[in-house]
Amino acid sequence: MADTCRSRHGARETAFQVLYGLSYSGAPTEKALEKAFAKAPVALKGKEVELVSDEPYPEQDIQGFGWELTRGVWEKRDELDEIINRFSQHWRVSRIAKIELTILRLAVYEMLYRDDVPTKVAINEAVELSKQYGDENSKGFVNGILDAAAKALEHGEIGFHQGR
Repeated sequence: MADTCRSRHGARETAFQVLYGLSYSGAPTEKALEKAFAKAPVALKGKEVELVSDEPYPEQDIQGFGWELTRGVWEKRDELDEIINRFSQHWRVSRIAKIELTILRLAVYEMLYRDDVPTKVAINEAVELSKQYGDENSKGFVNGILDAAAKALEHGEIGFHQGR
């Protein structure tokens, strides 16, 4: 179990690095997204990666988990930004630092689209990434927005809550 958690954390970190890097380059094609993911240094270090756009990886495959996060967040970023906007009091998405915005997108995506990831885990992983990559205020900022989003999810105000 610990290995799976560590691996998933690495996959999240890889997704974060790829998405953060691409946030400076506009809207790349899916091929560019695949290339960036394949070159990512954390979860995939020393592993051979073969990406096929039309075929999802098996769920238990850590590379597949990381790729699904990367691709899913990139494809749903406008929807995710609307949700983040809703819960980031007095902060428009355009004003949120790219590090925190990328972390928030990852967590909100997991909360909405990954039934195998409990909401609390998505929040905790986001807080850990914010400690690692953000400044001293990142953790509280990220946690506050995600806590509000989690409550809205639980009450059926956003997404489709399935009793997580």
